[in-house]
Amino acid sequence: MITVQSIDKYDKEHPTAITIGTFDGVHIGHRKILLKLIENAKSRNLKSTVLTFFPHPRMVLQKDTEIKLLNTIDEKMMILERLDLDYLIIHPFTKTFSRLSATEFVRDILVNALRVKKIIIGYDHRFGRNRDANINDLIAFGNALDFEVDEIPAQEVDEVSVSSTKIRKALEEGGIETANAYLGYPYMLTGEVKKGKGLGRTLDFPTANLFIKETYKLIPKNGVYVVQANIEGEMVFGMMNIGYNPTVSGTAKSIEIHFFDFDRDLYDQRIQVDILARIRDEHKFESITALRNQLEKDKATSLSILNK
Repeated sequence: MITVQSIDKYDKEHPTAITIGTFDGVHIGHRKILLKLIENAKSRNLKSTVLTFFPHPRMVLQKDTEIKLLNTIDEKMMILERLDLDYLIIHPFTKTFSRLSATEFVRDILVNALRVKKIIIGYDHRFGRNRDANINDLIAFGNALDFEVDEIPAQEVDEVSVSSTKIRKALEEGGIETANAYLGYPYMLTGEVKKGKGLGRTLDFPTANLFIKETYKLIPKNGVYVVQANIEGEMVFGMMNIGYNPTVSGTAKSIEIHFFDFDRDLYDQRIQVDILARIRDEHKFESITALRNQLEKDKATSLSILNK
């Protein structure tokens, strides 16, 4: 897969089959569209191309600082890389871009810049200034400008019964297993390991403190989770706490991971943590000893889940 950081950097030599969207989560419903795109492109000797946008349109148009996304842009690129796509085009979304009329978007972007010959799109897709054009308009443009439109019908999408909104809700409620089933892969957190207060080491549970710079990334509900991570080619397992460390009167939210049978220096390393299961809510314990005893129980629970 070739990643292109702007529409105007696409090599016009190749005609394309395209799908368009934010694809937050790249969940099993999205992959149904993407696999159809790849199959169609191969059968017609076109380049399978995903056109997506960053920042998310709501961040630009609504100044929506509260929006939380399932993937950072780097995570999305990595997930799409696993598929057999030819191109991923990440176009900067700006207010100027949002003001393109439907005609300008189709004529100047899709036809002239990307040489589209086939578009595969969801039944409810809207585009152009104020999102005033729909699938029927796109079909009419296709008839006039020589490209085909394949609509993913509502019943086909509904069969999967999944959406990014449902996944966000599951994560916010602690339903990691539900979220993972909808995603088709474990929900991930990616960030840099930073120095913490060192409390975990005094409890014989040293932790890696994960700092995620992308403030728009959705962090699941506070609590204790079973996790895995590929660190320098080695798959390691552990447990993660998301929350405020109330037992020691913590005030700042943190993400701390204790890896089992692993004691390497990870400071300033960028790691990806896959969340496999949720054990419990975060609690305030009456003493440090009670906290340590609970951590022993959490480890036993985690190992039991992993052994299954």
